[in-house]
Amino acid sequence: MNNLSKNISYFVSWSGGKDSCLSLFRAIKKHGNPKCLLNMLTEDGFRSRSHGLTKTVLEKQAHLLGIPINFYAATWNDYETTFLNALHELKKTGIEMGVFGDIKIPDNPDWANHRQWADEICNKANISTFEPLWEDKIECILQELLDEGFIAKIISIKADRLSPDYLGRTLDKDLIIELTEQGIDPAGEQGEYHTIVIDGPLFANPLRLEENGRVLRDGYWFLDVY
Repeated sequence: MNNLSKNISYFVSWSGGKDSCLSLFRAIKKHGNPKCLLNMLTEDGFRSRSHGLTKTVLEKQAHLLGIPINFYAATWNDYETTFLNALHELKKTGIEMGVFGDIKIPDNPDWANHRQWADEICNKANISTFEPLWEDKIECILQELLDEGFIAKIISIKADRLSPDYLGRTLDKDLIIELTEQGIDPAGEQGEYHTIVIDGPLFANPLRLEENGRVLRDGYWFLDVY
């Protein structure tokens, strides 16, 4: 459910990657600036659960976007409870809507569970949801990302699907073709890869990252950056 008010107070579920960034971009066009970003960290509060990015890197990214970011740490077991508690906190500050970067995958009906989860948990906090990418084709989403000038780098890859040599590569037309020819979802929507957006029309300046090698963790290769 999407409230159409231009001045609605909303948050953006934030991974630091391309899908959440393009969702933010579209949401700003439609509803103005968000009140905050929301990111879920591992239970030690050091890295993001979704992309393995350090809290410090995400803080730098949010600073360049000019948007406050709220962090919440959770295990996988208490993730939903912690997320719901976060929504109740945000609701008390006047938040009325949450923006999510889910994409519909036609040949994967289970993917609808991501959208359903967002709708259901926000509903429990009496917050509406906005999924700006949901109905678009992956090819159109990627084209818009590139056309608008966003620069996204691969920050993690699924170890059994891609070589760690892909870490650090910039997502461009040639790379999208290369991934597609290998049978990889070009947007990584089956979990093949994740990105971090380092520049684009929403950024005051590019995000400068230093690389600290590659790390294999839980079946994924990560580019450790700071």
